[in-house]
Amino acid sequence: MQWDYRALMPKRTARHAVLSDTATFDAGTGDLRVVIETPKGSRNKYDYDPESDCLDLAAVLPQGMIFPFDFGFVPSTLGEDGDPLDVLVLMDSPVIPGCVVRARLIGAIEARQKAKHGAWQRNDRLIAVALHAETHQETRTLSELRPHLLDEIKEFFVDYNRLRGSRFKPLGDCGPKKARKLIEAGIKLFQRGKRRAH
Repeated sequence: MQWDYRALMPKRTARHAVLSDTATFDAGTGDLRVVIETPKGSRNKYDYDPESDCLDLAAVLPQGMIFPFDFGFVPSTLGEDGDPLDVLVLMDSPVIPGCVVRARLIGAIEARQKAKHGAWQRNDRLIAVALHAETHQETRTLSELRPHLLDEIKEFFVDYNRLRGSRFKPLGDCGPKKARKLIEAGIKLFQRGKRRAH
């Protein structure tokens, strides 16, 4: 007998939305909401799959290479690559994958990325500070980070992409206002995609 496993899945209700479709900003405070996929210190890279509403193991980094901070995405946004906007969140200790963190934007690394046999596409990396962070509590812009930290973050993304057969090229840095505009553009792209799908 052949089972139809989809029939056994619980039906999605109006009370449940996949993480990638939840609110970009907190309704009460206006804080940025970030879904963490990969925690700080992890060699495992996780990707959120909205189709199954779960996290997939996407890659394992080589020995000695770890994510420098919690890495995830901004919900209800889309980038040029068709994925939600990427964001690195600075905080004291890692959180579990799938956790939603309220954060404050401090800037972005504007960048292009090229898959192994693909074309160059914009794939910026937003940088934010978790509102619950103690270490970076006073940080408001990238210029307030400790010396060389931003360079180390860029190098991580360059090396990480090189090991996966793709290329990552930083184009420049921007402050929180421009980073906010990148998010607003990502929200518009997401909403356009939603309208096309209906």
